[in-house]
Amino acid sequence: VQLQAFGGGLVQAGGSLRLSCAASGLAFSRNGMGWFRQAPGKGREFVAAISWSGGIAYYKDSVKGRFTISRDNAKNTVYLQMDSLKPEDTAVYYCAGKQGASASSWSQYYHYWGQGTQVTVSS
Repeated sequence: VQLQAFGGGLVQAGGSLRLSCAASGLAFSRNGMGWFRQAPGKGREFVAAISWSGGIAYYKDSVKGRFTISRDNAKNTVYLQMDSLKPEDTAVYYCAGKQGASASSWSQYYHYWGQGTQVTVSS
């Protein structure tokens, strides 16, 4: 199983980025997917999750209304559209895949992890 995240970069506060995560080696359409992040000196935290169909999505409170998770099962890809970015969104962002079709904010349910992509938001 391989999850490859890309799309990170440096952006000014108020700007937007779109992260993508391409999956291979798993039955993507059967798996819930999630995005997590880790800022320097902090633990990993949940950002967003989506069910197998895309019909259910969960978000960290601080990103609600600014971030949107989506997926394209035909392309085995999950996305994270990030708008109105803030300096506190600066972190390494990881995509993750879980066994089971549901969405979840619990990292322990995710068995597959990508390598991470850096997002830096300048003030």
